[in-house]
Amino acid sequence: MGCGVSKSNQFKNSGKAIKSAVLIQRWYRQFVARKEMRRRYTWHIFQSIEYSGEQAQIKLYNFLGYLMDNFTPTSNERNLISHIFRENEVCRDAEWERYFCYKNIEVPDIYSGPHLTFPLTVEQAVGLVEAFRNKKQLHSRYILQLLLETWKQLRLLPNINRISTCHSKEITICGDLHGQLEDLLLIFYKNDMPSLEKPYLFNGDFVDRGKDSIEILIILFSFLLVYPSEVYLNRGNHEDHIVNLRYGFTKEVLSKYRMHGKRILKLLQKIFSWLPLASVIDQKVLVLHGGISNTTDLSVLARVDRHNYVSALRPPKKRHQSVAGLSMDSDMDEDAGSTNKVFQRRPSLTFPKALAKDCFQNRSLQDFSDRLRVNTVEEVESHQKNRGLLGSENETSQSCESINSEDEWKQILDLLWSDPMTQDGCVPNEVRGGGCYWGPDVTEDFLNRHNLQLIIRSHECKQEGYEFCHNRKVLTLFSASNYYDVGSNRGAYVKLGPDLVPYLVQYQASSMIRELSVRQSVGRSERSAIKVLREQLFAHKSDLICAFKKLDSENKGRVSLSDWATAVESVLRLGLPWRIMRSQLVTGRSADGSIDYYEWFNELAIKGANADHIDQSLLETLYRHRSTLETIFRIVDTDNSGFITMEDFRQTWKLLSVYLKMEITEDAISDLAVTIDSNQDGSIDIEEFMEAFRLTDKKSRLERGRSMFMGTATDLTKLEGDPNI
Repeated sequence: MGCGVSKSNQFKNSGKAIKSAVLIQRWYRQFVARKEMRRRYTWHIFQSIEYSGEQAQIKLYNFLGYLMDNFTPTSNERNLISHIFRENEVCRDAEWERYFCYKNIEVPDIYSGPHLTFPLTVEQAVGLVEAFRNKKQLHSRYILQLLLETWKQLRLLPNINRISTCHSKEITICGDLHGQLEDLLLIFYKNDMPSLEKPYLFNGDFVDRGKDSIEILIILFSFLLVYPSEVYLNRGNHEDHIVNLRYGFTKEVLSKYRMHGKRILKLLQKIFSWLPLASVIDQKVLVLHGGISNTTDLSVLARVDRHNYVSALRPPKKRHQSVAGLSMDSDMDEDAGSTNKVFQRRPSLTFPKALAKDCFQNRSLQDFSDRLRVNTVEEVESHQKNRGLLGSENETSQSCESINSEDEWKQILDLLWSDPMTQDGCVPNEVRGGGCYWGPDVTEDFLNRHNLQLIIRSHECKQEGYEFCHNRKVLTLFSASNYYDVGSNRGAYVKLGPDLVPYLVQYQASSMIRELSVRQSVGRSERSAIKVLREQLFAHKSDLICAFKKLDSENKGRVSLSDWATAVESVLRLGLPWRIMRSQLVTGRSADGSIDYYEWFNELAIKGANADHIDQSLLETLYRHRSTLETIFRIVDTDNSGFITMEDFRQTWKLLSVYLKMEITEDAISDLAVTIDSNQDGSIDIEEFMEAFRLTDKKSRLERGRSMFMGTATDLTKLEGDPNI
């Protein structure tokens, strides 16, 4: 006789416990899987937006370059854009020195920001950090003086920095900062500021997207001047004045320094071109911004004239005289009526017949530029033969120079724009539109040829702030935390000692994210991504309605959930799990589960400007290509005043219509201009215009540079069929 539980009851209870444990485990696995699915499609949306914007920017620049090469010199369209290409010409240093003149700029007594004297001291550099932490602004006189000293210092540096850890025992490497001062301040707080004992290497993309790009540049340049042997800077793909037009840095400088902003930007073009291209640590670790290709050769990169590449998006133009005594590259020397032109330019905005319909779609920068270069060279040679100018040794030498210059340019482009991939090989990077994708075999071959053991690169946002690939022989490092939105990613930096074993440090700059749970953090990022996605869906309204009508055979205005997902994917081509995301995007469904797509678009619509009388196709074009249009506006605004004339406004839309291969009538453009010019002064405020047609009610971190989805992200993994979820 006893008081214990019988064996049968024990087995029964244990069976229930096991079943309960299995149910809890199954529920938890489903919860984790759903959270992972949400995290991954959120990330997918953010990355697609970022890369499509870069691709659109490169395509636009290619298009404008084509106009420059093929339109008559005096055409209005060519005059609107010629100045950005003149800035790419190789100029003598003496031509730049006049921009550095700061002595005639007085600092008023009421100025309360930091003061600088040169040579710069450690205390002044540290003082700048503290001043910017307290939201102070450096006077333009001191900025110009700082830029002059930085230019002098950068000219002394080689293309590839050679760094040794034997003196300091350790070097800290930082990835993209993208104007996020909060991240740089946190790095200095955790790791201390640069010093003789604490060297740093900053791996490009200091500017754009964030709101404090100029402050970050000032801090980095200051420490470079104070510690020229302990602070190293590599160039990134955003250290480029053409890219800055789209992603916010140009706008930031002009808004903070209204009087001398244009001069500051001009000087930064030159300084960016003098930034070293890469760094090698202890002859074993290569640090560069983007990546490599199967043709990358460090010996070639070590001897190029890097300062010739003011923009890495196009080969540089050199000012030289042709045999006929005419300048072949300078726009100043071209005359519409001249019969001595080296080759004839086309007189209008109509494309030549040779320009295929898909020239701007799914093409890399290299592919397109090769085609233009070959055509141009053929035209030049043809005209030279007709005039008896071909065959001289001088021209043969110039031709060889041109080929070498093209090869050098491609190497620099690959170095700044490329990304690694999991498959072997090397293919054009059609997602970004420039550089290439390279595989593990290319990495292995490159490291063996150059006797290296590791590549550290940046250029890609990673959720943990870093990522190893290619058998841990390539490390991607990204230092801008909360890049897409608060909580979207961590930042990281890496320390390398004499053993060359990477020691990674992660962080999150925002105090807000530390107060959120993992679930709350994922939810916040997801809501931000969905908001952006809803905007893109609404911007593609006409294409989506056409796709829905093809599946709506009875013309009821309704489609099934499966057909809705199929139609949306056919238009946006994002590879997202649309059926799973339906509850986030579609609130109303009928009893049979079908979706009223007209009602759905009413839900998506966000009220903005009073645009009822504006042509709807024009309005949709504006929403869809908002960033491209703003970039053209910034190019047309040659004096950086923030205003353009009505005529320039019309010419901008003409350029956009040719770029998009669509018809936009004069009446439609005029109606749009009248809507914006509310005070009837005959000019358009660019900022006011862009704000009037913003679809989202709040700026996101990706607002700068956002463009339509281009549908070329074929290498991105589809989430619905992923066996890991």
